[in-house]
Amino acid sequence: MAEPPKKEKACPALQEWLNTYGDMVTLLLTFFVLMYTDATTEGYKMNLILSAFSGLGMFGGGNTLEVGQLAELGNTIESLPSMQRGRALDSARQRAVSLFQTESRSRMVRITQDERGLVISFAADVLFAPASAEVNIDAVRETLQKVSSLLIGMTQEDPGLKYRIEGHTDNIGTDPAGPWPSNWELSAQRSINVLHYLSEFGVEENNFQVAGFADTMPLVSNDTPEGRAYNRRVDIVIITEGNL
Repeated sequence: MAEPPKKEKACPALQEWLNTYGDMVTLLLTFFVLMYTDATTEGYKMNLILSAFSGLGMFGGGNTLEVGQLAELGNTIESLPSMQRGRALDSARQRAVSLFQTESRSRMVRITQDERGLVISFAADVLFAPASAEVNIDAVRETLQKVSSLLIGMTQEDPGLKYRIEGHTDNIGTDPAGPWPSNWELSAQRSINVLHYLSEFGVEENNFQVAGFADTMPLVSNDTPEGRAYNRRVDIVIITEGNL
């Protein structure tokens, strides 16, 4: 009588390979889910997630996402200064977008965020007459008062915050017979004059830096009149900790 066929035993090596493959697929799925949800995740929460992945291979591991004490810092990760400042900047951006709705529609003000921090950009053609550093205060008084109110509120919430006013021009040179030898002096004086008005409206000057960049940091090409107008601006930057 013939013996019944024997069942083949599962190969242990194959089972281990499937386990590893399954882990890899799960990690990839998690990675792409995080990438997809980044657009709707508040900045400080994304920083919290990324902080858990700071270690690779032979390098040190990341921080736990669990609520608890960090032994080396004696603090919870949610209450770290960088997390708190991240929340403050996210909140400030939301308030700025709401506060400057009218100015944003007219393209007088742009709200952006980059490696420097939160940036409130003002079209220089509204703030100043051509080749002038004198603020057209009758046209922009209300807007500058809004800026002052926003910055005063942020300073009250976080007294350690610092701000920088940056003047930018296009690449057209100044009039040699005029008061400005070059765009460097013009852009710097525009920053200073904006600070003076903000100070009149209540901000603390000691929290500010001023800078003039002339035409060295264009946002777009200076080859067209529209591009040059876009590059002529004054940026008020709420500075992130790493750019102080």
